[in-house]
Amino acid sequence: MKETYLETGKIVSTHGIKGEVKILPWADSPEFLTRFKTFYLAPAGGARADAGQMRPLAVESCRVQKTCVLAKFQGIDTVEEAAALRERVLHIARDDPHIPAGTVFQADLIGLPVFANGEALGTIREILSMPSSDVWVVRGAHEYMIPNVRAFVPELDLSLGRVDVNLIEGMQTDAD
Repeated sequence: MKETYLETGKIVSTHGIKGEVKILPWADSPEFLTRFKTFYLAPAGGARADAGQMRPLAVESCRVQKTCVLAKFQGIDTVEEAAALRERVLHIARDDPHIPAGTVFQADLIGLPVFANGEALGTIREILSMPSSDVWVVRGAHEYMIPNVRAFVPELDLSLGRVDVNLIEGMQTDAD
């Protein structure tokens, strides 16, 4: 089942004295987060929250600073209030209208079965973010590291509930 809220970044520090926070984005680019008018916080303590427990944070302002995002939330007006949010994970709502059509989230890929030439390889267990592309760690009888590029993943259609890939020599990491 697809999650209603998706983790999208972590508040790593405060910025200035007027309640701004610095967010380390978990997205392809920090600019992605500047599209949103509302972020959500799960209850403190790290437990998974259901939709009714999420606390909305309305965005007053949001801008990119290098590889991070600086955000000011309504009702967070002091450095002390902002500091209380440090190390908290921010979420976005999956049905937010600011998410472009066709966007694929890592959370939707984890656990998908992977096939090559009709043969089951295993499931996507982890996604490594590398400078040139994401690399999927697929585990089954063997382990594979598959770059998410068109040459190896010609089409990604999540409605199929599986991923078909093209393998080349060297992708199997536990080969003899």
